[in-house]
Amino acid sequence: MKELTDLRPSPIAGRWYPGNAQELANSVDAYIDSASLPPLDGQIVGLISPHAGHLYSGPVAGYGFAAIKGLEVDLVIILSPFHQYHSRELLTSDHLAYQTPLGIVPVDQDSLNKLDSELRDQAGINLERIREDGEHAVEILLPFFQRTLQGDFQLLPLMVRSQDPGLMEILGSILAEITTTKKTLLTASSDLSHFHPAGQARQMDQTIIEGIKALDPEALYKAEVQGTGSACGLGPLAAVIWASKKI
Repeated sequence: MKELTDLRPSPIAGRWYPGNAQELANSVDAYIDSASLPPLDGQIVGLISPHAGHLYSGPVAGYGFAAIKGLEVDLVIILSPFHQYHSRELLTSDHLAYQTPLGIVPVDQDSLNKLDSELRDQAGINLERIREDGEHAVEILLPFFQRTLQGDFQLLPLMVRSQDPGLMEILGSILAEITTTKKTLLTASSDLSHFHPAGQARQMDQTIIEGIKALDPEALYKAEVQGTGSACGLGPLAAVIWASKKI
């Protein structure tokens, strides 16, 4: 039986965000406090946030996290890309917890086991558990959650290699079922277009934004195929939207 001292070592603390706890807390708080939001109606069940280094993504992430400031949940589900090669479709951490300078975030083993079982039954695939991964797109969001959520929470980290819409719809349905047993916040970690001229990037990004606002995963895939929009977290975005629509 592994102990909770089995912590995933951070490859990005002190590089992608401050390694000092007080400096990190101050910088994250500043991004959140600088965000000015319109009135929001209804219950927040999902969040989309970028995953570049805080210096670049922090001002944008601040808006999303300002919307959930003070929220109390039991479980945060983060779906992100996996920026290295791996042969399996869906990956997760084999460690018992993530660690940032702000503290330890336990991984929800019960939810992972349920997800793994349902994926085998419904999609015929296994959830691959990996150790000491270098992926930044899950971890980069954790300090924001640590500074905004009330109380303790557990994490269900999912790193998505497959972009298959059929698998993402199945994944969304399973995640929606998991939310029925715990107070849960779904999260898609995704940047939008890369390496395009500014005018073209704005147009492509707006296409994806319109698809998100319409809660239309098919529109996101259509934009990707037609080259009119792009998101490095296309699969995570689609799965989170499909899950949110079932809640």
